[in-house]
Amino acid sequence: MLVELDVVEQRYRAVLEVLDGASVIEVAGRYGVVRQTVHEWLRRYGGDGGLSALADRSSRPNSCPHQMPAAVEAAIVAMRRAHPGWGPATILWHLAREGVEPLPGRSSVHRALLRHGLVEGRARRRREDYRRWERDRSMELWQMDVMGRVQLADGTEVKLLTGIDDHSRFVVCAKAMARATARPVCDALAEAWRRHGVPEGILTDNGKVFTARFGRGVGEVLFDRICRENGVKHLLTAPRSPTTTGKIERFHKTLRKEFLLEHDRVHAGVEDLQAALDAWVVEYNTARPHQSIGGRPPCERFTLAARPVAIIEPPMPGPVKGGVRPRPGGVSRWVDGSGKISLARFRYFVGASFAGQPVEVVVTDGLVEILHAGVLVATHAQRVNADQADRVARKPTVARARDATTGMTVRRLADGAGMVSFAGTPYAAGRRFARRQIEVCIVGASVQLAQAGKVIRVHPIRHDRTRELGAFANPKGRPRRKDRTA
Repeated sequence: MLVELDVVEQRYRAVLEVLDGASVIEVAGRYGVVRQTVHEWLRRYGGDGGLSALADRSSRPNSCPHQMPAAVEAAIVAMRRAHPGWGPATILWHLAREGVEPLPGRSSVHRALLRHGLVEGRARRRREDYRRWERDRSMELWQMDVMGRVQLADGTEVKLLTGIDDHSRFVVCAKAMARATARPVCDALAEAWRRHGVPEGILTDNGKVFTARFGRGVGEVLFDRICRENGVKHLLTAPRSPTTTGKIERFHKTLRKEFLLEHDRVHAGVEDLQAALDAWVVEYNTARPHQSIGGRPPCERFTLAARPVAIIEPPMPGPVKGGVRPRPGGVSRWVDGSGKISLARFRYFVGASFAGQPVEVVVTDGLVEILHAGVLVATHAQRVNADQADRVARKPTVARARDATTGMTVRRLADGAGMVSFAGTPYAAGRRFARRQIEVCIVGASVQLAQAGKVIRVHPIRHDRTRELGAFANPKGRPRRKDRTA
């Protein structure tokens, strides 16, 4: 008769066979397990556990080193309950500001809010599903809209005319009014222009207060006429396309979550509501971190980027021993499409909103500081390989362009990407030299690119050497074709 053994007894017999001199591999084969499992049974049996140690155990670890501390989770929950409009990114920014260590990740903060029922779990859209765009500088485009469903204490509905700068997300207009008709809207627009200046363009939807595009009347409305007389280009969205004005629509969502949640149906009159709204807008522009611009307040981007020609020097660090230490010179980098830069074979994140923009990178005391238009937008710990460890302690040096080697030289005009063509082959000069004249010279087995007698770049020769004679025959490049109709 067959007798069925329980699991513990089978493991016990396997252990006894090994202790009696049998091979671990043979025992593992007879019992249908791998040899590592037999070694584990021996370790558990011989570690003062005895027969009871061979029973099944839970696979749950005794500890989880990366688990969020209870104090940090409690702080996250308290912040969310005190400010229901704060999301994981904003809460994480405030935790870093308070010096919480170790700082949890954004997804960890979201899971903590989910555990306490403070957010709803739903599928997030993929990043590639979004089509992001923004203007290159401030005051180039404003987005404006009228927001409704705002009520006073007695239930009277009022309207809000809102406007933000497309580049910096700076709130340029937030005006409460009893009715959003032509005159109050245009008065609020004129007030915003007197305070911040006149932008190059304004983007709105097709509301009747903004345009007569779908109205019954003929001619332009007052808003259109004021824009035309002041040289402001008025842009309109396509019908049924609210995502075109996505920035102002997203601002309305923030306004409802962070302001109206506490101020809707509270104030007795429009003046009281406007006073509270003005105070909130000041905090939004100057103190609240904005995720779309690298976690910086909108005012930093608005005030600096509004002057694209002027070069603003960054603030000096605090005093050190022996006097004041000036900030060392940095290097220039271009932010790629994913919002990152490359430095010493490592990639550092700057922000998707800075894609295609030039930044300055300063490395000092083991920190990589990234500045855009003189404003610090990102800070990372410096990463080095084993063969680069000696570079951390080096003093930063400012590279100086050497004089160009004299020889037979031709001039070429760089294209929009900073490329010049010589002997039918493109050579990169750099984006900052786009649309500028570049001096091309053959030095040994290399192509030297220079400007104003200073070397820009040196490339190995990649063109057909037999075509150099024709290239040097046109020292100023290929002549433009004359108009045949002349």
